[in-house]
Amino acid sequence: MDSSFYYSLAVFILCFLLPGIMITIDFIRFLFTGKRLYNRSMQAILDFAAIIVFPALCLLFLDESENDCCDESAIFSPEHRLTIYILILLCVIFYFYSSFKKSVGSPVLEVISNCFLLLAIPLNGFISYQVGFPIALVWNLPIVFLFILQLAQNHRQLLEYSKEMDPTSGGIIVRLAWKILQLNPFVKIPLLLILCLPLMVLITAVLLLFGQKPDSIVRAFTDTYKHGFSQLDYMCDNVECGGHFLCSVAANGHKGFVKPERYGERGGGKIICNRQLLVSNAFEELMEQRLPKIHKVIRHNYNKVGNLVHRHYGIFNNKFVADAVYVLMKPLEWFFVLVLYTFDSKPENRIARQYLSAKDRKSIREKMKVH
Repeated sequence: MDSSFYYSLAVFILCFLLPGIMITIDFIRFLFTGKRLYNRSMQAILDFAAIIVFPALCLLFLDESENDCCDESAIFSPEHRLTIYILILLCVIFYFYSSFKKSVGSPVLEVISNCFLLLAIPLNGFISYQVGFPIALVWNLPIVFLFILQLAQNHRQLLEYSKEMDPTSGGIIVRLAWKILQLNPFVKIPLLLILCLPLMVLITAVLLLFGQKPDSIVRAFTDTYKHGFSQLDYMCDNVECGGHFLCSVAANGHKGFVKPERYGERGGGKIICNRQLLVSNAFEELMEQRLPKIHKVIRHNYNKVGNLVHRHYGIFNNKFVADAVYVLMKPLEWFFVLVLYTFDSKPENRIARQYLSAKDRKSIREKMKVH
């Protein structure tokens, strides 16, 4: 290996792994001794690296702009990701507010701050599952450790401050906030989690003005492909990268219109086959056998059309759009049938065997030998 590899490896370890390792060591030491390992300057550097630099890089390079069946796909649903981004931003803001403040703020602000510090922990857990290993270890786990440490630091600071403040001062909301902040952590944490709910409702209400939906926080995770909480993987079942994109789309239209005949197998997955798709694939097979050079040119250009379909597969997955594609492809289907019946001695046999599994093809060959 050349020196550039070792240089890149050293940079990766220094920039990504080392801060996470240092934060983990600091967290473990705090658990056993109750003391932080690093001075404030070093803590600020680690905070900046883990809470700003790492998430920014991961969201910039890993969270794609769209869902894609055939390439790296969006971590968060493009339509709903704003909700997650705002939550992450608020958690970061309140973390650094808590980290750099020199004295305890107003009780209401302190309650809100602790709510967001606490909210960041399950949020990072959900993001970890969505992103998957090993990014979660490098990115999310150190962040969780830092937020836990900051919650503990806030609790200590409030206990010290409570010795000097007058618990009866202020209005009823202020007094209630102080009582919450002074509770035992085993009581305070569940209560703060409950208080997170009205905060989430308020944030959701504001984000409605920016086109988000009441359930965007959930759909940001579920309306994706190929990630931890993804619920749209089925939309890629009938998509083959480099395959008969338009005919595959058309086969997903309304059953009474596009007339699916059977299931087929492609790339190890099950697909819906109608007459149009079977005829189109039979035509391509004939072209590949008889005119391979021309077939190669046609396939190369047709793949460009397929890439366009993949980039906007959410639109093409609509059944009415699929019906329209089916109609537009009908003249080509008739042309393919004409070619097959002109140049193939057994066109229907060729059509019938398209997208059969290897097992079914073998069974058919054996039966033909017997007869």
